[in-house]
Amino acid sequence: MEPVHFANAERMNIALVGGGNFAAEVLDKTVLVSSREEVRARIVAVADPEENTPGKLKAREQGRSVFSDYRALFHPEHDIGLIIVLDPDQKVFEEIRLAKPPHIRILAYHTFKLFWDSLNYQIELLEQRNREIETVLNGIQDSILVLNPDMCIVEVNQAFLGSMGYTREEVINHKCYQVLQDRNYKCDGHMLCPVDEVLSTGKSVQRVVPRVNREGSVVYIEVSLYPLVEEDGSVNRLVEISRDVTRLAREDEEINRRLEELLEERTKELQKRNMEIQHQDKMASLGKLSAAVVHEINNPLAGILNLLLLIKRITREGPVDEQTTAQFTRYVEMMEQETRRISSITTNLLAFSRESQGEFGQLDLNSLLEDVLFLNANMLRLNEIQVNRDFANDLPQVVADGEQLKQVFMNLITNAVEAMEGCETKELSLCTAYGEHTVRISVGDTGPGITENRQSQLFEPFFSTKNRGRGVGLGLSVAYGIVQSHCGTIHVDSQEGKGALFTVTLPRTQPSTSYI
Repeated sequence: MEPVHFANAERMNIALVGGGNFAAEVLDKTVLVSSREEVRARIVAVADPEENTPGKLKAREQGRSVFSDYRALFHPEHDIGLIIVLDPDQKVFEEIRLAKPPHIRILAYHTFKLFWDSLNYQIELLEQRNREIETVLNGIQDSILVLNPDMCIVEVNQAFLGSMGYTREEVINHKCYQVLQDRNYKCDGHMLCPVDEVLSTGKSVQRVVPRVNREGSVVYIEVSLYPLVEEDGSVNRLVEISRDVTRLAREDEEINRRLEELLEERTKELQKRNMEIQHQDKMASLGKLSAAVVHEINNPLAGILNLLLLIKRITREGPVDEQTTAQFTRYVEMMEQETRRISSITTNLLAFSRESQGEFGQLDLNSLLEDVLFLNANMLRLNEIQVNRDFANDLPQVVADGEQLKQVFMNLITNAVEAMEGCETKELSLCTAYGEHTVRISVGDTGPGITENRQSQLFEPFFSTKNRGRGVGLGLSVAYGIVQSHCGTIHVDSQEGKGALFTVTLPRTQPSTSYI
């Protein structure tokens, strides 16, 4: 067999001889394939002695050459490389075989028909398989969407069309962002595109995304996007399985909103209860303090009364001379001094008993501790407590609620005094120090100390190391809550028989939040 040479090595031109229905079918089914760049063969002409055969009409419609005599196909200008005989008459094949130039190949009718029927059979099988798959996909309640890497939608099922309100023509070959987001540009940085994520990672993605349906309403879709990967690792298609979870999302939003409301209500209740507990503890401390303060006030009142009675008796005895007047002046100054002392005691007592409004401001802790010691002066004196101060002279101010912190240190000092009852050595130590961001206040005593197994329970409500009737166990738990509301910590260091040291650490500034 002689070698075949084509004038146009890039593409082989094919001609059909016979213009019946078979030729029209071949032209119709190959028109799309032959237009693709990678296909290196194309049907360029049809030859048939009759003029208006289906094959010749289809060829004219598609812009192909038509001839009445097949011999015209032999002309070099047509550059025909293969003639396919579509006429079943064997004589036609023999005539062409004998007349054709050597470089033109020829394919007999029965040979081509065998290949063509086999191809059509496979196409029918594929179409049947496609119909089965389409039936299965359309029977699935979840929406299914197939995209190519260019974000064009190439296939959808009926569930998707029904849920989004589109027709097939409005979806196929359109960009996903045009259909799903009602926009003419890719999703920007405000919305992480699951398609971009799958293309960049090659891995599947699952998430809930907002989309816009045909009516312009926002719906929430739970999306699972899977890549179909080629042998070289490239993504050929992306299959999306999704379902509308708008109702669930809105139910979740409603549940979250209700939970937030319940949390806010509960927080307010806890804040109210916490304030009540603090106030109850303050009143308990105030009761103890008042018993000691009564003695502190009674002594100057007795002195004032005695001086008044003395002045009254002297004035009844006769005229007041200059020396007596000077003596009266001295008495008045003493009464003024004692009155001011009473006023200071009652002012501090009232300030301590006043309910705190949770007002934070700049605070000098050294001055605050001195105020607390002044309030407890008589209790300390009656219990023969020696107070040792070690205050940092340059202690920075802190942002805090002074009334609440007074309550903390009132509890710590009262507990220390009660702990040292019956001890030979009674020393109360107060120390202030600071670091770069914090201030520390230590309150120590020389009492019997606290056993290790009880230290972990000290700050629990209603836990008390005191004898029955001496306390209800709220003082330290309230102090703990106050310190925590100041973003601080309270720590105890104690060994049995060696006293206890409570250290409160507070930040020098507070974050911009609300406090309990």
